[in-house]
Amino acid sequence: MLSSEIIKKIRKIHIKSGRLVNTLMAGQYRSVFRGSGIEFEEVREYTPGDEVKSIDWKVSARLGRPFIKRYCEERELIVILLVDMSGSGCFGTTKNRKRETAAEVACIMAFNAIRNNDKVGAILFTDRVEKYIPPKKGSAHVWRVIREILTFEPTFKGTGISDALGYLGKVCRKRTVSFLISDFLAKDYLLPLKLAGRRHEIIGVMVSDPGEFKLPAGGIVHVQDFETGEILCFDAFDSNTRLQFEKSRKLEYRKSMDTLKSSGIDCIEVSTAGSAGDALTRYFRYRETRKR
Repeated sequence: MLSSEIIKKIRKIHIKSGRLVNTLMAGQYRSVFRGSGIEFEEVREYTPGDEVKSIDWKVSARLGRPFIKRYCEERELIVILLVDMSGSGCFGTTKNRKRETAAEVACIMAFNAIRNNDKVGAILFTDRVEKYIPPKKGSAHVWRVIREILTFEPTFKGTGISDALGYLGKVCRKRTVSFLISDFLAKDYLLPLKLAGRRHEIIGVMVSDPGEFKLPAGGIVHVQDFETGEILCFDAFDSNTRLQFEKSRKLEYRKSMDTLKSSGIDCIEVSTAGSAGDALTRYFRYRETRKR
């Protein structure tokens, strides 16, 4: 049985996500992602007006006259939500923790997928894959995905983006549109990201919290790493200490963003202090502009 608090959260996200999907994002999701994959349909004889680049030269040489390959747009998408459930997601200095913001992003995309009759699945990971929900259609299934994301209690605390991407490659042989939702506090995931991006369309969603980048102005501050348990002590009375902390955190954030960009994938930045829906809508509009 779900607690009344979880039921309240699910209803809140359902109402909020439903409004976004039906208004702000109406038509954007389909126009952005439809046609991201194609599948082979047939080989037929060349007719005047066909594009020369479509000619299948091997078949044409074998039969002595030109033939072309025809492809059709995939009729449905497979949307996979790779959601980081590591310990750092428990951090938050606004009304939401990072994990709650990540869950909101995942729920919005799940509703978008189901509304457009696409399949949706999820991979919930820490420093290993802890749960896999195979992609399916239907409102009952999307409710299961949302419930799992909001109620899942991970066993481990670390972040293993490479493992999650490797698992995606094993369980999804067909091309997917995959949203990798994380704060990207991990190492050595550039190569796995590039490899996964060859088969799937990977879109990174970088979740951050404003409190990660600054110390309070005064006091002795103890900062704990939610993944390793390590505790560091800072003298926040010292302005230089605060400045160095801010520089260090911004540098780490920028490195993560540079890694995503150098892998050739798109990245959406979402803050716990902002609106996940607004960030996704801006991205969809940007993608629509890029396709023109």
